[in-house]
Amino acid sequence: MEWENQTFNPDFILMGIFSYTPTHIFLFSLVLGIFTMALLANTLMVLLIYLDTRLHTPMYFLLSQLSLMDLMLICTTVPKMAHSFLSGRKSISVAGCEAQIFLYVSLLGAECFLLSVMAYDRYVAICYPLQYFNLMNWKLCGLMAASSWFLGAFDGIVELAATLSFSYCGSREIAQFFCDVPALLHLSCTDTSTFETLIFICCVVMLLLPLSLIIVSYTRVIVTVIRMSSGEGRHKAFTTCTSHLIVVGMYYGAAMFIYMRPNSNRSPTQDKMVSTFYTIFTPMLNPLIYSLRNKDVAKAFSKVLGKRKSRE
Repeated sequence: MEWENQTFNPDFILMGIFSYTPTHIFLFSLVLGIFTMALLANTLMVLLIYLDTRLHTPMYFLLSQLSLMDLMLICTTVPKMAHSFLSGRKSISVAGCEAQIFLYVSLLGAECFLLSVMAYDRYVAICYPLQYFNLMNWKLCGLMAASSWFLGAFDGIVELAATLSFSYCGSREIAQFFCDVPALLHLSCTDTSTFETLIFICCVVMLLLPLSLIIVSYTRVIVTVIRMSSGEGRHKAFTTCTSHLIVVGMYYGAAMFIYMRPNSNRSPTQDKMVSTFYTIFTPMLNPLIYSLRNKDVAKAFSKVLGKRKSRE
C-alpha cells in the first residue's frame, strides 16, 4: 500500500460541495437542518421500537435496523463536512479516509440487503398472513438482519483493501465532501481497471441481486393485494408497499447511478449531487416515509409522551 506520497503532507483534501457565497451558506444551513432532522427522527424510531412492546414485531425490528443504519450513515459524512466548512480546514488524514470508506461502503451494502429482507417480510405478511410468525420467526429475522450487517461489512473490507493497494501521486484533492471510492480512483497513478471490474461485480451482488428479490417479492404482493376482497385490507397493504417501494427506488436508483457507471461517463458535479441525495436526504426521508406516519408508531409516540407528562 502506498498512500504516502513524495510530498510533505500525506493527507487528502476534501473539496466539499459548498463555497462561502450567500447561496451556498444558505444551502449549508439547510443541510445542517436536514442532518438534525435525520438524527432526531432515526433516533426516535430506534427508541420507540425499543420502548413500546407493541412494536416488538419482525417488521418494526427491521425498521429499527434501517433507522440505525441511516443514523450511522449520515454521521459518517456530514459532521466532517460541516467541520471542514466551518473551520476552513479541508484536509482528512489517511486513517480518517480509511474509516470513512469502510463505514460508508459497509452501511450502503448492509442497507441493500436489509431492504430485500424487509421486502421478504412484507411478502410473507401479505401473502401468508396465517403462517407469518412461523415463516418469519424471531430467530430467522435476527439471522437475516445480522447477515445484512455482516455482508455489508464484508463488502466494506473488500473495497477498502483494494483501495489501500493503490499508489496516490500528484494531486490529493478529492472532488467530494467525503472519501468516496470512485472519486479516489481519479487520484491514483495505478491502473485501476481491475478494481473497476471488482466494483462492478460487487454492485451486481450488493445491488442487483437484492433488487431482483425485492421485485419478485412485490410482484407476488401486488398480485395478492389485487385479489383481496376487503377494500380496507387492500388499502393498508398498498400503503405499506408504496412506502417501501419509494424508499427502494430512491436508494437503489442513486446507488446504481454512482457505482455502476464507467469512469468515462462520470461528472464530479453530478456525483456530488447524487451522493448528497442518498447520504443526507434519504436518511431523513426514510423514517418520515416509512415509519413516523404509521399509526402504530404514532400511538407508541403518544404513549411515551403520555408517560412523561404523567410523571411531571
